[in-house]
Amino acid sequence: MNSLGRPLILASGSPRRRELLGQAGYEFTVKAADIDESIRAGEEPEEYVRRLALEKAKGVAAGAPEATVIGSDTTVVLDGEILGKPADVTEAAGMLERLSGRVHQVHTGVAVVVQGGARAVSHVETTHVTFNLIPTAELERYLATGDSLDKAGAYGIQGYAARWIPRIDGCYFNVMGLPVAATVRLLGQMER
Repeated sequence: MNSLGRPLILASGSPRRRELLGQAGYEFTVKAADIDESIRAGEEPEEYVRRLALEKAKGVAAGAPEATVIGSDTTVVLDGEILGKPADVTEAAGMLERLSGRVHQVHTGVAVVVQGGARAVSHVETTHVTFNLIPTAELERYLATGDSLDKAGAYGIQGYAARWIPRIDGCYFNVMGLPVAATVRLLGQMER
């Protein structure tokens, strides 16, 4: 039980989100949401991650009306284009080559819902990430690890790719997948 007075559920299978929420001092269970993550025609990146966060949280909350549920979704955006999780190493290489030497945005939508989804609050956090030029040999070494395949934009800031990131403007934890301070603030709003 948390200060919320209700069980807390994280509607995400992401190990990074589990780690961050646990480090923030919360006790919770995990129930990954199963939703369609397709982008809708004309949907802006910020709208997309907010919608998915809400759909994940509400989907899980429908079966757990006594709980507080957190949903989250993260995407990488370059020149207005959403770069999701790559389908294979070739697609990962293409994404990283495009990010090389550029600044891009990472958007994370977070939603907190209670009462089976009847009450909800949400937020979108944006962080600007600067990449150095990625040397070809380093890119090939990274791609060989397979680490790029389960991450939006084909990289994780907390791993090997950190060597290419000299600067971020915004929340570091957002780039990992869960803006912790914003999540705590949303949880606090639901205590009222």
